[in-house]
Amino acid sequence: MSLLNRAAQFAPFAALSGYGEAVAETERITEERAVLDDSVVEEINARLGEIAERLNRGTGSAPYVMITHFVDDLLKDGGSYVHTSGNVKKIDAYEKSVLMQDGILINMRDIFDVEIME
Repeated sequence: MSLLNRAAQFAPFAALSGYGEAVAETERITEERAVLDDSVVEEINARLGEIAERLNRGTGSAPYVMITHFVDDLLKDGGSYVHTSGNVKKIDAYEKSVLMQDGILINMRDIFDVEIME
């Protein structure tokens, strides 16, 4: 018997293909989006306003920040909170978004916290 035929005898057999992936997806935990208190929203808006003011002045480098924001899960209800840090390129009040210099676009309604790192 050739080695190939002999190896085929011991190959794993999956009666339910895709079952393991389905179980893993079911076990994956997502978070619910938190509802922010008005005072927290005001604080976030004040920090974004400070960043926008620095960008409009055009002096020095763009502010370095860490933004905690919610990212929707593509497969399940809910999502997760992600920390994005870097320099802010633009704050668009009309589109209600923050554009980071590395190209990440963050919707303002998804922001949970803003920390100006300097």
